[in-house]
Amino acid sequence: EQPLLAVGADLKNTVALGFGNRIVVSPHIGDLGSVRSGQVFEQVLADLQRLFGVRPKAVVSDAHPAYFSQRWARQSDLPVISVFHHHAHASALAGEYGLRERMMVFTWDGTGYGEDGTIWGGETLLGRPGQWIRVGSLRSFRLPGGDKANREPWRSALAICWEAELEWPNCPVDSDLLRAVWERRLNCPQTSSAGRLFDAAAALIGVRQQASYEGHAAMCLEAISVRDAEPMPLPQAVGAENRLITDWGSLLPLLMNQNSDAAERGGVFHASLAHAIVEQALVHRHVYGVAKVGLSGGVFQNRLLTEQVELLLKQQGFEVYLHERLPTGDGGISFGQLIEAAGLGWIK
Repeated sequence: EQPLLAVGADLKNTVALGFGNRIVVSPHIGDLGSVRSGQVFEQVLADLQRLFGVRPKAVVSDAHPAYFSQRWARQSDLPVISVFHHHAHASALAGEYGLRERMMVFTWDGTGYGEDGTIWGGETLLGRPGQWIRVGSLRSFRLPGGDKANREPWRSALAICWEAELEWPNCPVDSDLLRAVWERRLNCPQTSSAGRLFDAAAALIGVRQQASYEGHAAMCLEAISVRDAEPMPLPQAVGAENRLITDWGSLLPLLMNQNSDAAERGGVFHASLAHAIVEQALVHRHVYGVAKVGLSGGVFQNRLLTEQVELLLKQQGFEVYLHERLPTGDGGISFGQLIEAAGLGWIK
Protein backbone atom coordinates (compact mmCIF):
# COMPACT_ATOMS: atom_id res chain seq x y z
CA GLU A 1 0.00 0.00 0.00
CA GLN A 2 1.30 3.42 -0.96
CA PRO A 3 -0.92 6.24 0.41
CA LEU A 4 -0.73 9.31 -1.84
CA LEU A 5 -1.86 12.91 -1.51
CA ALA A 6 -2.92 14.74 -4.68
CA VAL A 7 -2.95 18.54 -4.52
CA GLY A 8 -4.95 19.29 -7.68
CA ALA A 9 -4.73 22.31 -9.94
CA ASP A 10 -4.55 26.01 -9.05
CA LEU A 11 -8.01 26.95 -10.37
CA LYS A 12 -11.16 25.34 -8.97
CA ASN A 13 -8.89 23.39 -6.64
CA THR A 14 -9.76 20.21 -4.81
CA VAL A 15 -7.30 17.84 -3.13
CA ALA A 16 -7.57 14.07 -2.80
CA LEU A 17 -6.23 11.33 -0.55
CA GLY A 18 -5.64 7.86 -1.94
CA PHE A 19 -5.17 4.89 0.39
CA GLY A 20 -6.06 1.20 0.22
CA ASN A 21 -8.77 0.93 -2.43
CA ARG A 22 -10.23 4.36 -1.65
CA ILE A 23 -9.89 7.87 -3.03
CA VAL A 24 -11.38 10.68 -0.96
CA VAL A 25 -11.83 13.97 -2.83
CA SER A 26 -12.11 17.13 -0.73
CA PRO A 27 -14.84 19.75 -0.95
CA HIS A 28 -14.26 22.51 -3.48
CA ILE A 29 -11.50 24.84 -2.24
CA GLY A 30 -11.47 27.28 -5.15
CA ASP A 31 -8.79 29.30 -6.90
CA LEU A 32 -5.43 29.28 -5.16
CA GLY A 33 -3.26 32.37 -5.06
CA SER A 34 -4.64 34.49 -2.23
CA VAL A 35 -3.39 34.21 1.34
CA ARG A 36 -6.80 33.00 2.53
CA SER A 37 -7.14 30.29 -0.14
CA GLY A 38 -3.63 29.06 0.68
CA GLN A 39 -4.61 28.75 4.35
CA VAL A 40 -7.79 26.83 3.51
CA PHE A 41 -5.83 24.57 1.15
CA GLU A 42 -3.35 23.63 3.90
CA GLN A 43 -6.13 23.20 6.47
CA VAL A 44 -8.07 20.81 4.22
CA LEU A 45 -4.90 18.78 3.56
CA ALA A 46 -4.27 18.45 7.30
CA ASP A 47 -7.93 17.66 8.07
CA LEU A 48 -8.12 14.88 5.47
CA GLN A 49 -5.03 13.16 6.81
CA ARG A 50 -6.19 13.45 10.40
CA LEU A 51 -9.77 12.34 9.66
CA PHE A 52 -8.68 9.10 7.97
CA GLY A 53 -5.51 8.53 9.98
CA VAL A 54 -3.38 8.34 6.85
CA ARG A 55 0.14 9.69 6.30
CA PRO A 56 0.94 9.92 2.59
CA LYS A 57 4.20 8.52 1.23
CA ALA A 58 4.31 10.95 -1.73
CA VAL A 59 2.56 14.01 -3.17
CA VAL A 60 1.07 14.14 -6.66
CA SER A 61 0.96 17.61 -8.23
CA ASP A 62 0.37 19.36 -11.53
CA ALA A 63 3.49 19.68 -13.67
CA HIS A 64 3.10 23.47 -14.04
CA PRO A 65 6.23 24.88 -12.34
CA ALA A 66 4.52 28.14 -11.29
CA TYR A 67 1.46 26.60 -9.65
CA PHE A 68 1.02 27.26 -5.92
CA SER A 69 0.10 23.59 -5.45
CA GLN A 70 3.29 22.46 -7.22
CA ARG A 71 5.41 24.78 -5.07
CA TRP A 72 3.69 23.48 -1.93
CA ALA A 73 4.41 19.91 -3.02
CA ARG A 74 8.11 20.64 -3.53
CA GLN A 75 8.32 22.09 -0.01
CA SER A 76 6.49 19.17 1.63
CA ASP A 77 9.57 16.98 2.32
CA LEU A 78 7.82 14.11 0.50
CA PRO A 79 8.64 12.65 -2.93
CA VAL A 80 6.78 14.58 -5.66
CA ILE A 81 5.09 12.91 -8.63
CA SER A 82 4.42 15.45 -11.40
CA VAL A 83 1.40 14.76 -13.60
CA PHE A 84 0.57 16.76 -16.71
CA HIS A 85 -2.71 18.62 -16.44
CA HIS A 86 -4.48 17.03 -19.40
CA HIS A 87 -3.24 13.54 -18.52
CA ALA A 88 -5.02 14.07 -15.18
CA HIS A 89 -8.23 15.12 -16.97
CA ALA A 90 -8.14 12.00 -19.13
CA SER A 91 -7.27 9.72 -16.21
CA ALA A 92 -10.07 11.21 -14.10
CA LEU A 93 -12.57 10.08 -16.73
CA ALA A 94 -11.00 6.63 -17.14
CA GLY A 95 -10.88 6.24 -13.35
CA GLU A 96 -14.47 7.31 -12.83
CA TYR A 97 -15.65 4.49 -15.11
CA GLY A 98 -12.96 2.00 -14.08
CA LEU A 99 -11.76 1.70 -17.68
CA ARG A 100 -8.45 -0.10 -18.25
CA GLU A 101 -8.50 -0.50 -22.04
CA ARG A 102 -7.27 2.15 -24.47
CA MET A 103 -9.57 5.07 -25.10
CA MET A 104 -9.56 8.44 -26.81
CA VAL A 105 -10.18 11.50 -24.63
CA PHE A 106 -10.75 15.04 -25.86
CA THR A 107 -9.38 17.27 -23.08
CA TRP A 108 -10.61 20.78 -23.83
CA ASP A 109 -10.21 23.58 -21.29
CA GLY A 110 -8.78 27.05 -20.76
CA THR A 111 -5.21 26.34 -19.77
CA GLY A 112 -2.88 23.55 -18.73
CA TYR A 113 0.88 23.02 -18.86
CA GLY A 114 1.75 20.67 -21.72
CA GLU A 115 4.55 18.18 -22.26
CA ASP A 116 6.26 20.51 -24.73
CA GLY A 117 6.20 23.49 -22.35
CA THR A 118 3.39 25.27 -24.21
CA ILE A 119 -0.13 25.91 -22.89
CA TRP A 120 -2.42 23.08 -23.94
CA GLY A 121 -6.21 23.15 -23.91
CA GLY A 122 -7.57 21.61 -27.11
CA GLU A 123 -6.01 18.14 -27.02
CA THR A 124 -6.90 14.65 -28.16
CA LEU A 125 -5.20 12.03 -25.99
CA LEU A 126 -5.04 8.31 -26.70
CA GLY A 127 -4.18 5.52 -24.28
CA ARG A 128 -4.91 4.68 -20.66
CA PRO A 129 -3.77 6.08 -17.29
CA GLY A 130 0.01 6.30 -17.22
CA GLN A 131 0.25 5.86 -21.01
CA TRP A 132 -1.36 8.86 -22.69
CA ILE A 133 -0.06 10.14 -26.02
CA ARG A 134 -1.19 13.32 -27.76
CA VAL A 135 -2.61 12.39 -31.16
CA GLY A 136 -4.56 15.56 -31.95
CA SER A 137 -5.08 19.20 -31.04
CA LEU A 138 -6.51 22.50 -32.16
CA ARG A 139 -4.32 24.84 -34.20
CA SER A 140 -2.18 26.82 -31.76
CA PHE A 141 -1.63 30.58 -31.54
CA ARG A 142 0.44 33.01 -29.49
CA LEU A 143 -1.54 34.76 -26.76
CA PRO A 144 -0.59 38.43 -26.17
CA GLY A 145 -0.34 39.18 -22.46
CA GLY A 146 -0.56 35.55 -21.39
CA ASP A 147 -2.89 35.15 -18.38
CA LYS A 148 -4.42 38.61 -18.94
CA ALA A 149 -6.42 37.02 -21.76
CA ASN A 150 -8.49 35.12 -19.16
CA ARG A 151 -10.31 38.37 -18.32
CA GLU A 152 -9.88 40.18 -21.65
CA PRO A 153 -11.33 38.05 -24.47
CA TRP A 154 -10.37 40.66 -27.08
CA ARG A 155 -6.75 39.54 -26.61
CA SER A 156 -7.63 36.02 -27.76
CA ALA A 157 -9.58 37.47 -30.68
CA LEU A 158 -6.60 39.55 -31.80
CA ALA A 159 -4.31 36.55 -31.39
CA ILE A 160 -6.26 34.25 -33.70
CA CYS A 161 -6.72 37.03 -36.27
CA TRP A 162 -3.00 37.77 -36.31
CA GLU A 163 -2.21 34.06 -36.47
CA ALA A 164 -4.46 33.79 -39.54
CA GLU A 165 -3.00 37.03 -41.01
CA LEU A 166 -6.33 38.83 -40.82
CA GLU A 167 -7.26 42.26 -39.47
CA TRP A 168 -10.07 42.75 -36.96
CA PRO A 169 -11.79 46.02 -37.93
CA ASN A 170 -14.01 46.12 -34.82
CA CYS A 171 -11.23 45.66 -32.27
CA PRO A 172 -12.21 47.75 -29.19
CA VAL A 173 -8.63 48.77 -28.31
CA ASP A 174 -5.68 50.38 -30.05
CA SER A 175 -3.60 47.30 -30.77
CA ASP A 176 -0.54 48.71 -32.58
CA LEU A 177 1.80 48.47 -29.58
CA LEU A 178 0.47 45.05 -28.63
CA ARG A 179 1.02 43.86 -32.21
CA ALA A 180 4.66 44.93 -32.04
CA VAL A 181 5.09 43.01 -28.77
CA TRP A 182 3.32 39.98 -30.25
CA GLU A 183 5.57 39.97 -33.30
CA ARG A 184 8.61 39.97 -31.00
CA ARG A 185 7.07 37.08 -29.03
CA LEU A 186 7.34 38.91 -25.71
CA ASN A 187 4.99 37.47 -23.05
CA CYS A 188 3.02 35.69 -25.78
CA PRO A 189 2.88 32.02 -24.80
CA GLN A 190 1.91 29.45 -27.41
CA THR A 191 -1.46 27.85 -26.73
CA SER A 192 -3.87 25.36 -28.29
CA SER A 193 -6.60 26.28 -25.79
CA ALA A 194 -10.21 25.61 -26.75
CA GLY A 195 -11.29 27.86 -23.88
CA ARG A 196 -9.41 30.82 -25.30
CA LEU A 197 -10.81 30.01 -28.76
CA PHE A 198 -14.34 30.31 -27.34
CA ASP A 199 -13.35 33.63 -25.73
CA ALA A 200 -12.04 34.82 -29.09
CA ALA A 201 -15.26 33.86 -30.85
CA ALA A 202 -17.34 35.72 -28.25
CA ALA A 203 -15.23 38.84 -28.75
CA LEU A 204 -15.25 38.68 -32.57
CA ILE A 205 -19.03 38.21 -32.66
CA GLY A 206 -19.37 41.17 -30.27
CA VAL A 207 -20.90 39.26 -27.35
CA ARG A 208 -18.24 40.05 -24.73
CA GLN A 209 -14.91 41.95 -24.68
CA GLN A 210 -14.28 41.85 -20.91
CA ALA A 211 -14.87 38.95 -18.53
CA SER A 212 -15.59 39.09 -14.79
CA TYR A 213 -14.62 35.45 -14.24
CA GLU A 214 -13.13 32.58 -16.22
CA GLY A 215 -15.56 31.24 -18.80
CA HIS A 216 -17.73 34.37 -18.67
CA ALA A 217 -17.43 35.18 -22.39
CA ALA A 218 -17.91 31.56 -23.47
CA MET A 219 -21.04 31.25 -21.29
CA CYS A 220 -22.50 34.40 -22.84
CA LEU A 221 -21.74 33.02 -26.31
CA GLU A 222 -23.40 29.70 -25.53
CA ALA A 223 -26.48 31.48 -24.15
CA ILE A 224 -27.16 33.46 -27.35
CA SER A 225 -26.24 30.77 -29.89
CA VAL A 226 -28.89 28.98 -31.96
CA ARG A 227 -29.21 25.22 -31.47
CA ASP A 228 -29.42 23.82 -35.01
CA ALA A 229 -26.88 25.73 -37.06
CA GLU A 230 -25.21 24.29 -40.13
CA PRO A 231 -21.52 23.51 -39.40
CA MET A 232 -18.63 24.83 -41.43
CA PRO A 233 -16.10 22.08 -42.32
CA LEU A 234 -12.78 22.69 -40.57
CA PRO A 235 -9.63 21.35 -42.27
CA GLN A 236 -7.62 18.66 -40.48
CA ALA A 237 -3.87 18.65 -41.15
CA VAL A 238 -1.13 16.31 -39.97
CA GLY A 239 1.47 18.21 -37.95
CA ALA A 240 4.55 17.35 -35.92
CA GLU A 241 4.70 13.83 -34.44
CA ASN A 242 1.80 12.82 -36.75
CA ARG A 243 -0.57 14.91 -34.63
CA LEU A 244 -3.90 15.69 -36.29
CA ILE A 245 -4.52 19.45 -36.06
CA THR A 246 -7.95 21.05 -36.46
CA ASP A 247 -7.67 24.45 -38.16
CA TRP A 248 -10.28 27.00 -37.03
CA GLY A 249 -9.03 29.70 -39.45
CA SER A 250 -11.90 29.38 -41.93
CA LEU A 251 -14.38 30.41 -39.20
CA LEU A 252 -12.90 33.88 -38.70
CA PRO A 253 -14.52 35.80 -41.61
CA LEU A 254 -17.92 34.48 -40.54
CA LEU A 255 -17.36 35.38 -36.87
CA MET A 256 -16.38 38.95 -37.85
CA ASN A 257 -19.28 39.43 -40.29
CA GLN A 258 -21.42 42.01 -38.50
CA ASN A 259 -24.10 41.74 -41.21
CA SER A 260 -24.90 38.23 -40.04
CA ASP A 261 -27.01 37.44 -36.97
CA ALA A 262 -24.89 36.99 -33.83
CA ALA A 263 -26.92 34.00 -32.62
CA GLU A 264 -26.48 32.26 -35.97
CA ARG A 265 -22.73 32.91 -36.00
CA GLY A 266 -22.45 31.53 -32.48
CA GLY A 267 -24.40 28.46 -33.49
CA VAL A 268 -22.18 27.80 -36.50
CA PHE A 269 -19.11 28.11 -34.27
CA HIS A 270 -20.42 25.50 -31.81
CA ALA A 271 -21.61 23.13 -34.54
CA SER A 272 -18.34 23.39 -36.47
CA LEU A 273 -16.23 22.48 -33.43
CA ALA A 274 -18.59 19.62 -32.54
CA HIS A 275 -18.22 18.17 -36.04
CA ALA A 276 -14.46 18.72 -35.92
CA ILE A 277 -14.23 16.56 -32.78
CA VAL A 278 -16.13 13.79 -34.55
CA GLU A 279 -13.91 14.09 -37.65
CA GLN A 280 -10.83 13.67 -35.44
CA ALA A 281 -12.43 10.70 -33.66
CA LEU A 282 -13.19 8.97 -36.97
CA VAL A 283 -9.59 9.37 -38.17
CA HIS A 284 -8.15 8.07 -34.90
CA ARG A 285 -10.56 5.12 -34.84
CA HIS A 286 -9.41 4.19 -38.34
CA VAL A 287 -5.72 4.50 -37.41
CA TYR A 288 -5.73 3.12 -33.86
CA GLY A 289 -8.88 0.99 -33.72
CA VAL A 290 -10.24 2.76 -30.62
CA ALA A 291 -14.02 3.19 -30.31
CA LYS A 292 -14.28 4.53 -26.73
CA VAL A 293 -14.36 8.35 -26.64
CA GLY A 294 -14.31 10.54 -23.53
CA LEU A 295 -14.89 14.28 -23.06
CA SER A 296 -13.13 15.94 -20.12
CA GLY A 297 -12.14 19.51 -19.26
CA GLY A 298 -13.98 22.70 -18.45
CA VAL A 299 -15.07 23.43 -22.03
CA PHE A 300 -17.41 20.43 -21.83
CA GLN A 301 -19.47 22.26 -19.23
CA ASN A 302 -20.84 23.89 -22.38
CA ARG A 303 -24.09 22.00 -22.86
CA LEU A 304 -24.66 23.15 -26.44
CA LEU A 305 -21.27 21.82 -27.56
CA THR A 306 -21.29 18.64 -25.47
CA GLU A 307 -24.79 17.49 -26.44
CA GLN A 308 -23.97 17.92 -30.14
CA VAL A 309 -20.69 16.03 -29.79
CA GLU A 310 -22.28 13.19 -27.83
CA LEU A 311 -25.11 12.76 -30.34
CA LEU A 312 -22.80 12.87 -33.37
CA LEU A 313 -20.32 10.42 -31.85
CA LYS A 314 -23.06 7.93 -30.96
CA GLN A 315 -24.46 8.20 -34.50
CA GLN A 316 -21.00 7.08 -35.70
CA GLY A 317 -20.99 4.07 -33.39
CA PHE A 318 -18.67 5.37 -30.64
CA GLU A 319 -19.05 4.61 -26.94
CA VAL A 320 -19.14 8.04 -25.29
CA TYR A 321 -18.07 8.81 -21.72
CA LEU A 322 -18.90 12.02 -19.84
CA HIS A 323 -18.23 12.83 -16.19
CA GLU A 324 -21.18 12.07 -13.92
CA ARG A 325 -19.80 11.93 -10.37
CA LEU A 326 -16.79 14.24 -10.80
CA PRO A 327 -16.56 17.78 -12.15
CA THR A 328 -15.49 17.82 -15.79
CA GLY A 329 -13.40 20.92 -14.98
CA ASP A 330 -10.41 21.28 -12.70
CA GLY A 331 -12.34 20.10 -9.64
CA GLY A 332 -11.71 16.56 -10.93
CA ILE A 333 -7.96 17.01 -11.41
CA SER A 334 -6.91 15.76 -7.96
CA PHE A 335 -8.79 12.48 -8.49
CA GLY A 336 -7.24 12.18 -11.96
CA GLN A 337 -3.77 12.79 -10.55
CA LEU A 338 -4.13 9.76 -8.28
CA ILE A 339 -5.45 7.56 -11.12
CA GLU A 340 -2.55 8.69 -13.32
CA ALA A 341 -0.06 8.01 -10.53
CA ALA A 342 -1.51 4.49 -10.21
CA GLY A 343 -1.08 4.03 -13.96
CA LEU A 344 2.54 5.12 -13.62
CA GLY A 345 3.05 2.38 -11.01
CA TRP A 346 3.02 4.40 -7.79
CA ILE A 347 0.11 2.47 -6.29
CA LYS A 348 0.45 -1.31 -6.17
